[in-house]
Amino acid sequence: MTAMAPGATAQDAAHLRRALELAEGGRGRVSPNPLVGAVLVRDGEMIGEGFHAELGGLHAETAAIADCRERGEDPAGATLYATLEPCAHSGRQPPCAEAILAAGIARVVIGCDDPSEKAAGRGPGMLRDGGVEVAFADGAEATAARLLIQDFRKRARTGRPLVVFKAALSLDGRMATAEGDSKWISGPDSRALVHAWRAQMDAVAVGIGTVLADDPLLTARDVEPAAAPTRQPARVVFDSEARLPLGSKLVATVDQAPLLVIAAASAVPAQTAALTEAGAEVIVVAGETQQDRAAAALAELGRRGIQSVLLEGGPTLAGALLAAGEVDELRFFLAPIIIGGVIGSGGRSPDFAQGTAQISEAQRALSFDARRVGADLLIDARLREW
Repeated sequence: MTAMAPGATAQDAAHLRRALELAEGGRGRVSPNPLVGAVLVRDGEMIGEGFHAELGGLHAETAAIADCRERGEDPAGATLYATLEPCAHSGRQPPCAEAILAAGIARVVIGCDDPSEKAAGRGPGMLRDGGVEVAFADGAEATAARLLIQDFRKRARTGRPLVVFKAALSLDGRMATAEGDSKWISGPDSRALVHAWRAQMDAVAVGIGTVLADDPLLTARDVEPAAAPTRQPARVVFDSEARLPLGSKLVATVDQAPLLVIAAASAVPAQTAALTEAGAEVIVVAGETQQDRAAAALAELGRRGIQSVLLEGGPTLAGALLAAGEVDELRFFLAPIIIGGVIGSGGRSPDFAQGTAQISEAQRALSFDARRVGADLLIDARLREW
């Protein structure tokens, strides 16, 4: 039986799981707002449900109340299950806590707290003051609710976006051949999944070396209709010297998706000016080391409302972000090929960071999962939680 916090019951778990399923309907469509789902229940039966479907649209709680009334039901006296604490502040929508009180809902069960400064318990407090019974979930459902919005939680707590590092590796741990060829290590199913991830993220980031080698677009393409992006992710290039060619595909498509270039103060002004004139946003960051500049760049991205970044290359940039403690999740495709011929020789190996002297000092993943994607094995490791 799922453990629940005092005030919540084991029966509540199933309704929260449904709310979590509903919340997924907003993925890739509501950032910088969080994913939220909600279910209204009376006498064990669902009488209304909803989710935050688009930025600026109804929040999950008000969507569930509206759905309830459209069904000809009265929400008064019902229990509301919400994956995130209801808001008490006005933004693109009025406060959900006020809507809950106005609807006469008797009880609210919440999946997880909202750590943002403008929330932080105000909604639950308002509900309790209005006579509503409020309970927070515990156990598996509470964990799932928290993991659902890791990007929102990290930016709320640190001001920086969640960083997910994606890479494709051969069986002998290579990301490319000795000549730099990396197309394609992973198979077509894995590449299709990466495009779906891009559609869900606020930004895709690469180092200038990857751009010079591959001339990528970094847009989300050929995504299934149900997951098709409502907007393309911002393309972010870490390019200290502002060497991004004006003839690159990234610059040529600035009208299709935003392009941000992260440059150091040492970049030639004429080159940064040319990129700006071409439509890119050049962000100059300070820092003595690459990892200092990488961390500063994430703070700048956070200030621009970006709260999730899919880091696609290369190993030098990944190493700087790992060394800065800013990589939150790893998604590695392990392909059934050997690049070096003999394991441990030949090819380009990832060089993520300086590394530890002792195995006992190595960072251990908080969670670890693996599954087949076509011919490849996808390994997903979460390094930290927010």
